[in-house]
Amino acid sequence: MTLPDTVGAAFDEANRRLSGAGIASARLDARVLMSSVLGVDQATLYGHPERPLSAEEGARLADLVARRRRREPLARILGWREFWSLPMGVTADTFIPRPETETLVEAALDRLPGGDAGISILDLGTGSGCLLLALLSELPAAWGVGVDISAAALATAAANALSLGVAERARFVLADWGGGLRFRFDLIVANPPYVGDGELAGLAPEVAAFEPRQALAGGPDGMDAYRALLPQLCGLLATDGAVFLEIGAGQAAPVAAMIRRHGLQLIDIKRDLSKIERCLVIVPGRR
Repeated sequence: MTLPDTVGAAFDEANRRLSGAGIASARLDARVLMSSVLGVDQATLYGHPERPLSAEEGARLADLVARRRRREPLARILGWREFWSLPMGVTADTFIPRPETETLVEAALDRLPGGDAGISILDLGTGSGCLLLALLSELPAAWGVGVDISAAALATAAANALSLGVAERARFVLADWGGGLRFRFDLIVANPPYVGDGELAGLAPEVAAFEPRQALAGGPDGMDAYRALLPQLCGLLATDGAVFLEIGAGQAAPVAAMIRRHGLQLIDIKRDLSKIERCLVIVPGRR
């Protein structure tokens, strides 16, 4: 189905179609998609509603609107998502970074008041590389390793490192969590899958139908990844190091119990902007 042949009319029609599909952010999404097609900022769109829309531009916009109507995430359509004010490329093989995950970056940076010279960072389940690359962008003397079980995700992370200018300080390793690594890191960050199997069907279509299942599914109780990951941390964490571990709502207490069983110490719980307990700060246990 074609769209009208001026920017203003095409925007109104795109907004109408997205609203009709039940998309709450229809107006914003229509603006973003049109900006992408025309290669201009949103202010320019507002200033020139009478600008003609070519047949090629109209067809391209109609295709993007149709994809969004099918509930494909906006970031997946565009191929990138902003994270920590950085453009982070995403693909069908990577979990789209969420604002709440920035809580881990903030917590890790707060842990380093004395500078970053020689700081080593490990990102377990790196996906797009967003956590590692955000930290490297803030810590110019640090270096790090991103680990993932998906070779395709690692390729995306490596491409992001290159585009952000930190590729010389980032290495990416295909592994199951920290298996095979023989180094102790100053900072470890991880955003493991923590959605219980019974909750998957109730997720928004943008998540349930389009995010990689292995980035979401945490087993029957959402805790499988923590059971696999926590036993490895003592062998990966430097004596004065710290782990910044993302959790889902209501998971702080059960994960904290696991932490104690594995000789680690929970020293803080950081809340995200929605006031949800989101990041556990963990250090080696007292000897």
